[in-house]
Amino acid sequence: MTPLPRTPSFRLDGRCALVTGASRGIGLGCAAALAEAGAHVVCAARGLGALEDVVGSLRAAGLSAEALQLDVDNPADAAAAIDKVGPFDIFVSNAGAARHAPMVETSVADFDAVVGVNLRGAYFATQAVARGMVKAGKGGSIMTISSQMGHVGGIDRTVYSATKHAIEGMTKSAAIELGPHNIRVNTICPTFIRTPLSEPTFSNPERAAWIASKIKLRRVGKVEDIMGAVVFLAGDASAMITGTSLLIDGGWTAG
Repeated sequence: MTPLPRTPSFRLDGRCALVTGASRGIGLGCAAALAEAGAHVVCAARGLGALEDVVGSLRAAGLSAEALQLDVDNPADAAAAIDKVGPFDIFVSNAGAARHAPMVETSVADFDAVVGVNLRGAYFATQAVARGMVKAGKGGSIMTISSQMGHVGGIDRTVYSATKHAIEGMTKSAAIELGPHNIRVNTICPTFIRTPLSEPTFSNPERAAWIASKIKLRRVGKVEDIMGAVVFLAGDASAMITGTSLLIDGGWTAG
């Protein structure tokens, strides 16, 4: 009989994950997905009240989770918190900010706020997690929730798109450096996902029509559309994938 290869497990039992921005939207979906796959999930965000509610819901469902108050916009404090709770096997860098405006109207304050969270915050949180993984010597998977706007441009999104393009470059370089430590680094790039934060965009008829014209599957994304990708990139089923992007864009970037 021909010996058959075995599909690597999608289970994450015995692994510890950190998810930033875990109190709502995509971050909440990522936390739930990883916990359902067996990981212990440290749910991090700035607001402790919302986090504790999320953790309570996860535990009520029989899942393993804890809350960590953390603000990636303060890299020193964030690194200290990560060092205290880690090391981690999985990191989902999801905390993000958006202040959309026409390019010629962007203020310095808005520019600094978006870059501070989306690029500087993500960079140094990733650095802190990676240091812990290297020190522990057990490898791991790092994912940043980037965007399709890290591959294309968008109306009123010059600053946001700039940060996401930067994250794509950061990911490729980090993958090269961390590969010898068996640490994989990738991005997940969603299209527009329907969350409370995105409702102002969908309430604008012109923007809603623009979105509908771009997504080839003819629907906007749901948080659930991200969850399987996170589990896949977190575990052994993606063991040879690093330095790349998983586009969950409904065909937006296909042309």
